[in-house]
Amino acid sequence: MGKAYSDIGLVGLAVMGQNLALNITDHGFRISVYNRTTEKTNQFVAANPRTPGGIVGAQSLPEFVAALARPRKIVILVQAGKATDAVIDGLAPLLEQGDIIIDGGNALWTDTIRREKNLREKGLRFIGSGVSGGEEGARFGPSLMPGGEFAAWQELKPIWEAIAAKVDAQTGRPIAGAAPGRPVHGGVPCTAYIGENGAGHYVKMVHNGIEYGDMQMICEAYALMQGLLGLKPAEMGGIFAEWSGGALDSFLIEITADILRQKDPVTKKKAFVDVVLDTAGQKGTGKWTSVNALDMGVPAPTIAEAVFARCISAIKEERVTAARILKGPSRKYRGSRKALVQAIHDALYCAKICSYAQGFQLMRAAQKEYNWRLNFGEIAQIWRGGCIIRAAFLQKITQAYARKPDLANLLLDPYFNKTVRGAQANWRKVVALAAECGVPAPTFSSALAYYDSYRAARLPANLLQAQRDYFGAHTYERTDQPRGKFFHLDWPDPARPQESL
Repeated sequence: MGKAYSDIGLVGLAVMGQNLALNITDHGFRISVYNRTTEKTNQFVAANPRTPGGIVGAQSLPEFVAALARPRKIVILVQAGKATDAVIDGLAPLLEQGDIIIDGGNALWTDTIRREKNLREKGLRFIGSGVSGGEEGARFGPSLMPGGEFAAWQELKPIWEAIAAKVDAQTGRPIAGAAPGRPVHGGVPCTAYIGENGAGHYVKMVHNGIEYGDMQMICEAYALMQGLLGLKPAEMGGIFAEWSGGALDSFLIEITADILRQKDPVTKKKAFVDVVLDTAGQKGTGKWTSVNALDMGVPAPTIAEAVFARCISAIKEERVTAARILKGPSRKYRGSRKALVQAIHDALYCAKICSYAQGFQLMRAAQKEYNWRLNFGEIAQIWRGGCIIRAAFLQKITQAYARKPDLANLLLDPYFNKTVRGAQANWRKVVALAAECGVPAPTFSSALAYYDSYRAARLPANLLQAQRDYFGAHTYERTDQPRGKFFHLDWPDPARPQESL
């Protein structure tokens, strides 16, 4: 009897790597695993002796590579950047033509483009795959966003489709029930081929930028209910629980309801959220999204404001000092609690639509920049389960692109257009109240400014262009001449006094 080769290999046995390996073997695939620290490999294999597919531990990279069926498929789940390059450099000399390396980390998409090109020149294939859903998603079904050579994707596809989260074909809602050794079967897998080279990691980056926006918007809704209505966490938890059954149905809304109703395990009396320090960390993908939007000239202010909100939260000591010196308005909200809660709901939904519109516009620009062919409806489809931003709302985006695949902006889709038109009075009311009462709502207000700017047939950039021509001879275009024809006015020297006109 010949040697039993593994269907796939995995390098990196931190929690994400361990959970993904268990997910893979739960679906009947034999997997070989390797970690730089041999002890961790041995401990993991010993802790999981009887899995459906089987786990094989390797003590060295040559032993690891030799255990894999050809063409070899190797998933890397290590820290993005230099650590990923180091693993690739160690693997490449041991591999044969046609073997496939899959980077499942949060890699910068330009690094993925570079790696794919370098490995292709060596006869090897490279897939950069976004993996979203955190530790639980990796274990029971993530959203997977692979990019690279299409033929390489075809080799990986049976495994990726098996381990991905599943959603109901009709409703788009996640199919729950996965447990160790008992994976979910049936439904639509939350994975699809994204595009060439760095497309998968780029789409994952935008996903994370949108995630930043979603989280900050929810925090602003919480701050408004607390600051304007004086609601207690448990009361707000009940409101979020109600919202999770409607248009805002999502994983993040659901967990927010749970968090707000959680008691502090130390004091046993206080709300847990009240003892958490108000400083937020970040891993950089939201910043990458914002920087890329600036580089490509695509407006994504709501995502950027979500990043800045985390930045300002980090300067806690400075804010505490400023709070003693800087004074805001004394106005208090005196109106209906029910009406304001509904208005905050509507503001959250409208801001969410604008944030996603910005993310999809960014991907639309990127496909032109990098010569990708992105299927936006399919991208929304694979975000319906497994990932952090999974939400019923994504079904509406899938339907929007099914109606019009070349849709320029989500706001132009009939459903989203009608929704914002019906809810914008409440949205404006909330943004105005936030300003009048001194409650910061940067994503709510930036999303509204984006909406008003996008619907404006004429913006004050005409004055801006005149200013640029005045001080820098940057030229301007005229409304009575064809686009692309530029002019310059011979302006007077501003240092010399001029006669008044």
